Amino acid sequence: MSAEPVHPRDAFALEGAQAQEQAFLDAIDRGRLHHAWLLTGPEGVGKATFAFRAARRLLGAAPDPANGLLGSLASDPVVRQVSARSHPDLMVLERLGEDGKLRKVIPVDEARRLPEFFSQTPATAPYRVAIIDAADDLNVNSANAILKTLEEPPPRGVIFLVSHAPGRLLPTIRSRCRRLAFTAPGEALTTDFLTTRSDLTADQAARLARMAGGAPGLALRLAAADALGADDAAHEILRNLPRLDEAALLHLADSFRGAEGQVRFDLLFDRLAAQIRAMAVGQAMAGTGEGLDRWVLAWERLRVLPDQAEGLNLDRADAFWTALRELRAAAA
Repeated sequence: MSAEPVHPRDAFALEGAQAQEQAFLDAIDRGRLHHAWLLTGPEGVGKATFAFRAARRLLGAAPDPANGLLGSLASDPVVRQVSARSHPDLMVLERLGEDGKLRKVIPVDEARRLPEFFSQTPATAPYRVAIIDAADDLNVNSANAILKTLEEPPPRGVIFLVSHAPGRLLPTIRSRCRRLAFTAPGEALTTDFLTTRSDLTADQAARLARMAGGAPGLALRLAAADALGADDAAHEILRNLPRLDEAALLHLADSFRGAEGQVRFDLLFDRLAAQIRAMAVGQAMAGTGEGLDRWVLAWERLRVLPDQAEGLNLDRADAFWTALRELRAAAA
């Protein structure tokens, strides 16, 4: 079993971000702490973990050098309040609702609370801090509500905006932030990261590291979501085209129900698309790409079908059978 990923508010260690943490501490020491920090980089490289580590420091938590430059003592009252989501000087905007369910976007009503939050003086800490995880999940109205706060920086307030795709953000948001870029440590280090935190074999850990693009946090989440099982299922489907085991496919389609089914559905489509892309690239480089255009069309459909199914409230099983028809046509 792999270790269950924890929410960044409960993560105390962060590897590979010493340069970013030193840059943040230097800004504090020089009295040049920017009011807004844009944390950029691939998903799963520790951006949100950094945001909570920096927030704890700004809120007055006692340092713990054993956990790195921005480490805080787990027993500190500030740390406990942050973990309990009860610190009066910390506001977190995220898709994850209080009921534990993921919402499609960060609601505009929550984003509009930010100016009021920063209009108040800190209750118990030196600063008031807000974390937006991720800024990519803001819709147009939510983003404009955030922008109002960025345009009028609070005197004792700091905002951390996590972004996996900063190019999608409003230019006016990007221009008002100091950027800290995070990179994935690579497949080798991520493989080691997984094997030390789970009973995955080295081969399984390496497969997950490749899927995650060398991002440890994403690899851990993929492991917990059984991405290996989805990858195996995708391989079996593509290997046996156009003749497929209808009974096995019916069982698979039936597993797409509910919230867990959504994750399974998205993962399967992701792995199908990834394997088709790898196959197409390999054939093109080898000069054996006959019928490649059909596979490219199938790949494009696999990339958009999950979003279409969710956006139009389509039955996931129906979307799955549609994808299989197109895969059979591509393989014919």
